[in-house]
Amino acid sequence: MRKARLISSILEIVIGVVLCVCHFAHRIDEFWSGMGIALIIVGSLFLLRNIKYQTNEKYREEIDTQNTDERNKFIAMKAWSWAGYLFVIIAAVGTIVFRLVGKEELMMLASGSVCIVIFLYWISYMILRKKY
Repeated sequence: MRKARLISSILEIVIGVVLCVCHFAHRIDEFWSGMGIALIIVGSLFLLRNIKYQTNEKYREEIDTQNTDERNKFIAMKAWSWAGYLFVIIAAVGTIVFRLVGKEELMMLASGSVCIVIFLYWISYMILRKKY
């Protein structure tokens, strides 16, 4: 699994470099060069974290404990649920505000995202209810 993460990090860096080079060669617009820079940064951070995991025993134990600790898993799941609730509330308020200021496209985007999240929640609930 670690080898796959290492390869993934290197691939992200390579794709980021290719996007930046293509932008400087005037093949693509600046959006993609920004995406390339982000990929280089993220790939580099993941690569450094992976190298540190492989070379630093104390760091490895700390990460392994975090990944297997029940309390940490509970907190992570609680954080995801809060993020989901807050997203739905913010997008719902955004739908109303965008409608009031006449931004129809943004209103549709915000209301559509609320619908998608609620639909995904419903599907997940149905699957998990049958499973547990």
